[in-house]
Amino acid sequence: MTDAEISSILRKTLAEFVADWGLDVPVEADTSLVEDLEFDSIDVIQFVVAIENAFQSRNLGFQSLLMQDGRYVDDLSVGQIEAFLAKRLTA
Repeated sequence: MTDAEISSILRKTLAEFVADWGLDVPVEADTSLVEDLEFDSIDVIQFVVAIENAFQSRNLGFQSLLMQDGRYVDDLSVGQIEAFLAKRLTA
Protein backbone atom coordinates (compact mmCIF):
# COMPACT_ATOMS: atom_id res chain seq x y z
CA MET A 1 0.00 0.00 0.00
CA THR A 2 1.39 3.42 -0.92
CA ASP A 3 1.61 6.46 1.34
CA ALA A 4 -0.96 8.20 -0.87
CA GLU A 5 -3.42 5.33 -0.49
CA ILE A 6 -2.91 5.29 3.28
CA SER A 7 -3.46 9.05 3.46
CA SER A 8 -6.59 8.83 1.32
CA ILE A 9 -8.15 6.04 3.39
CA LEU A 10 -7.26 7.74 6.69
CA ARG A 11 -8.65 11.12 5.65
CA LYS A 12 -11.83 9.55 4.27
CA THR A 13 -12.28 7.64 7.53
CA LEU A 14 -11.71 10.83 9.52
CA ALA A 15 -14.16 12.81 7.38
CA GLU A 16 -16.83 10.13 7.91
CA PHE A 17 -16.08 10.00 11.64
CA VAL A 18 -16.61 13.75 12.19
CA ALA A 19 -19.27 14.27 9.50
CA ASP A 20 -22.07 14.97 11.99
CA TRP A 21 -20.01 17.22 14.27
CA GLY A 22 -20.58 20.42 12.28
CA LEU A 23 -16.89 21.32 12.17
CA ASP A 24 -15.52 23.54 9.44
CA VAL A 25 -11.86 22.61 9.78
CA PRO A 26 -9.70 21.66 6.79
CA VAL A 27 -7.88 18.39 7.38
CA GLU A 28 -4.16 18.76 6.76
CA ALA A 29 -1.14 16.83 8.03
CA ASP A 30 -0.79 19.23 10.97
CA THR A 31 -4.47 19.05 11.95
CA SER A 32 -4.64 17.75 15.52
CA LEU A 33 -7.37 15.48 16.80
CA VAL A 34 -7.89 17.15 20.18
CA GLU A 35 -6.98 20.78 19.59
CA ASP A 36 -8.41 21.26 16.09
CA LEU A 37 -11.12 18.60 15.81
CA GLU A 38 -12.17 18.68 19.48
CA PHE A 39 -11.80 14.93 20.06
CA ASP A 40 -12.37 13.58 23.57
CA SER A 41 -10.41 10.55 24.77
CA ILE A 42 -13.30 8.24 23.88
CA ASP A 43 -13.38 9.75 20.38
CA VAL A 44 -9.71 8.85 19.94
CA ILE A 45 -10.42 5.23 20.87
CA GLN A 46 -13.45 5.06 18.59
CA PHE A 47 -11.44 6.61 15.77
CA VAL A 48 -8.70 3.99 16.24
CA VAL A 49 -11.37 1.29 15.86
CA ALA A 50 -12.66 3.02 12.71
CA ILE A 51 -9.10 3.10 11.32
CA GLU A 52 -8.60 -0.59 12.09
CA ASN A 53 -11.87 -1.36 10.30
CA ALA A 54 -10.94 0.81 7.31
CA PHE A 55 -7.59 -0.95 6.93
CA GLN A 56 -9.08 -4.34 7.87
CA SER A 57 -6.46 -4.95 10.53
CA ARG A 58 -6.73 -5.20 14.29
CA ASN A 59 -3.00 -5.71 14.77
CA LEU A 60 -1.65 -2.27 13.93
CA GLY A 61 -0.22 -1.71 17.41
CA PHE A 62 -1.80 1.65 18.13
CA GLN A 63 -0.75 1.42 21.77
CA SER A 64 2.78 2.39 20.73
CA LEU A 65 1.41 5.56 19.11
CA LEU A 66 -1.05 6.43 21.87
CA MET A 67 1.37 5.86 24.76
CA GLN A 68 4.83 7.33 25.11
CA ASP A 69 7.06 7.23 28.16
CA GLY A 70 4.41 5.29 30.09
CA ARG A 71 1.62 7.83 29.63
CA TYR A 72 -1.01 8.64 27.05
CA VAL A 73 -0.13 11.33 24.53
CA ASP A 74 -2.11 14.56 24.83
CA ASP A 75 -2.82 14.95 21.12
CA LEU A 76 -2.00 13.49 17.72
CA SER A 77 -1.85 15.08 14.31
CA VAL A 78 -3.17 13.55 11.12
CA GLY A 79 0.41 13.47 9.85
CA GLN A 80 1.59 11.49 12.87
CA ILE A 81 -1.12 8.92 12.30
CA GLU A 82 -0.31 8.73 8.59
CA ALA A 83 3.40 8.18 9.34
CA PHE A 84 2.53 5.51 11.90
CA LEU A 85 0.26 3.70 9.45
CA ALA A 86 2.85 3.95 6.67
CA LYS A 87 5.41 2.18 8.88
CA ARG A 88 2.92 -0.53 9.86
CA LEU A 89 1.32 -1.13 6.49
CA THR A 90 4.32 -0.86 4.18
CA ALA A 91 6.78 -2.80 6.32
